[in-house]
Amino acid sequence: MELDDRELMKQASDGNGVAFGKLVTKYKDRLYNFIYRMMPEANEAQDILQETFLRAYKERQRYQPDFAFSTWLYTIAANLVRSEYRKRKRWKFVSIGIGSQDDEIAIPDVGYKDLNLLPFIEKAMEKLGAEYRTAFVLRDIQQLPYEQIAQIMKVPIGTVKSRLNRARRLLREQLLPLRESHYGLSKGIPQSLSVLG
Repeated sequence: MELDDRELMKQASDGNGVAFGKLVTKYKDRLYNFIYRMMPEANEAQDILQETFLRAYKERQRYQPDFAFSTWLYTIAANLVRSEYRKRKRWKFVSIGIGSQDDEIAIPDVGYKDLNLLPFIEKAMEKLGAEYRTAFVLRDIQQLPYEQIAQIMKVPIGTVKSRLNRARRLLREQLLPLRESHYGLSKGIPQSLSVLG
């Protein structure tokens, strides 16, 4: 029988390094994907990933089992990414407000669907503010529920939805010229771009 995350963290809190290692194995790829989309330089993403697990291990006694382990882990990673942005002075605080329509458009991870588009989408994502990019990556790529994203970002669900809608709109605006020039509006548009427009 496989132990759940909370039980593994309980064992890790009691000093069981093997239990924590199982959590690292379970989450390292997903977490790296999230960090890499926020910090698209592989070395930096790897450094932040390692620091995330190091902090999680050091702070394992502070983990509260009332909350999902994955939320706690993503929060640590998001905070480390924010710190890195602050160091670079690229962090921009944007007030979006609360309340927007619930937009259920999902944008697939195009890395598997159309590798030719990946550099364009990554470039467009780099232009998003950190709050927008975080909301976009967590919802449309990592496919986390709104409630968990709100906990990770430490904002109300309405703010998550607002930031997500803004991120999608900004990406749509940046990728529309690509769609028009490379694929034509009447031709078979790749699914990964058609969901944006």
